[in-house]
Amino acid sequence: MTFQRARSEEQRKIRRTAILDTAMAMLDEMPVAEVGLNELSRRVGLAKSNVLRYFESREAILLELLEGALQTWLAEVSDELAADVDPSLPAMERGDQLAAVLSRSLARNTVLCDLANAQAGVLEHNVSVDVVVRHKRSAVDTLGAAVEMIHRYVPELGDGARTVCMTTLILAGAMSTYCRPSASVLEAYEVDPALAQLAPDLRSGLETAVATLITGTLVRYRAS
Repeated sequence: MTFQRARSEEQRKIRRTAILDTAMAMLDEMPVAEVGLNELSRRVGLAKSNVLRYFESREAILLELLEGALQTWLAEVSDELAADVDPSLPAMERGDQLAAVLSRSLARNTVLCDLANAQAGVLEHNVSVDVVVRHKRSAVDTLGAAVEMIHRYVPELGDGARTVCMTTLILAGAMSTYCRPSASVLEAYEVDPALAQLAPDLRSGLETAVATLITGTLVRYRAS
């Protein structure tokens, strides 16, 4: 793909969309750490300096992808919760169902997990205050929607629903890295299969952790 010089706002929007779509396609092939501006520029058909006219840095591009991935995931998981959480059950059982749905959905969204894991340590660096402010405002809106969604199914979580939402995403991001072992680690597991217990399955491991988090939050808010 090769672009002519953008001369209108519509053309600039097309360029931005092409950059974002290309970066997302790269994330389907490689982890966040390997997505670089040089390769992105080559694939999108723009000089690196032109890509930087639309986004101030690689990190700014990935932050915008994270925002979009979160909003897409929220819409998907909302439908799954409506189908799989039984409102007639006691709070603890609804909490377990909530944990199962969240974990299954996040384990399927590996790009979202990778972006979430890189957010604080990588993506929020090498960006301007303006980019961070816009990103954080988007995150606040998304978090509010997630909290409202969880309250719909387990209102007994009270104010703890916010902690459940934030911690679940942090856990998903962190755990996802342990579920993608390097080639050397995979070879080590072949040498000593007993070591494979250190390689958790993302969906089941996350479900156990989130269910424990929800149960603890329910107990805490019931006692307060």
